[in-house]
Amino acid sequence: MSAIELKTPITDEDIDKLRVGDAVEISGTIYVGRDAVLPQIVKLIEEDSLDQYDIDLEGGVIFHSAVSVAGLGPTSSNKEEIEGNIPRLSKAGVKLHLGKGALKPETVDALKQYNSVFVVIPPLSAYLTNKTLKREVAAFENEGMEAFWRLEVDRFPGIVAIVHGETIF
Repeated sequence: MSAIELKTPITDEDIDKLRVGDAVEISGTIYVGRDAVLPQIVKLIEEDSLDQYDIDLEGGVIFHSAVSVAGLGPTSSNKEEIEGNIPRLSKAGVKLHLGKGALKPETVDALKQYNSVFVVIPPLSAYLTNKTLKREVAAFENEGMEAFWRLEVDRFPGIVAIVHGETIF
């Protein structure tokens, strides 16, 4: 089975084609953030001030990780500071949330409501780092490796875990 290629920004038409268990490869601009910074991003959304950082979440992708010299690897998406912000980020336009771990039924419902998807990323730090073409801090540089990062990636691998209200968990 070959992977479905997705290019950012992700469209509703892209989402409509996806099914639980599909292998995907994501290319383009993605954001990276985890528990330290995602609540701050949601606060910016609520204050309507994302544009001060040149952050566009419409059709966006957020990878639940940190960026370090050791590489990239998924963090548990079911941490309250991450999972609790998935509905608001989806409402703001994020189409793909990348991470690991089972999510709550109410999060599955929110993903369905906003036509967003949860994709499980394999814990292959060296491989994921190799698929990263460019990286820069997009916001909250004071958070260090847990800042909100903007990456350019080429064929980031994943498996669709939640889509259209269906889940592998």
